Formats: sequence, structure tokens, C-alpha cells
Amino acid sequence: MSNLTFPQKITISLFCFAIALIGFMIKLPPPFRHHDKEMHLLFYFCAAAFLNILFKKRHAVIFIFLLFFGIFIEFFQQFSNRFFSHRIHGNFDKEDITYNLAGLILFSVIWLGFRTITFIFKKLFK
Repeated sequence: MSNLTFPQKITISLFCFAIALIGFMIKLPPPFRHHDKEMHLLFYFCAAAFLNILFKKRHAVIFIFLLFFGIFIEFFQQFSNRFFSHRIHGNFDKEDITYNLAGLILFSVIWLGFRTITFIFKKLFK
């Protein structure tokens, strides 16, 4: 992914987030509805991983962006219930934001641990 230009990385990211936005705006199929919180955690973990691989050395910016994206999605879901003639999604849910944040924190712990170990090995075997 290091061969991609910055505009290409932005284009890929926007495409993925457009798909994610659509995915967050529709109701989950019945078999998945009882796993909503876990899916929030997993999505934000994977999104953080994807973006950190795509945009190296931008962890804090990615963390903040994804946190605000999750909050925006919750407000947008609530707004969509007023905008459309029928309900396409649930309501604003603070718990979803909590699980989004948990996914981000979990990834951050793993990412920072990995970066620390990599840094130490580079110093030791230089």
C-alpha cells in the first residue's frame, strides 16, 4: 500500500466510508440484531486497522476521525427517522458510541504495543 499516492488513499478511504455509511443506515438483518454492539466494536477495530495501515504515522488523527464519525453516524441515524417516511434504522444509542470507542481503544493498545516492540527491536539490532 506504500505505492499508492495520497489522493489514491483518500479515494479508497472515501469509497469505503460511503459503503460504511450506507451499511450503518439500514437495519441489520434479524440474525445479527442481537450482536449489534459486538459488530460496532469489530467495525471500528477493523476500520482503525485499515486506516493505520493505509496512512502510516497518523494514529491520533485516525482515532479522532473515527470517534467523530461514530458520533455523527448515531446522530444521522436519529435524523433519518424524521427525514424518511418510514423508519430505516433505530435511534441514537450512546451504547453504540461506547462500543465504537472500545474498538478504537482495543486497536490502539495493540497498535501501540506493536509499534513499541518494533521500535525496541530496531534500536537493539541496528
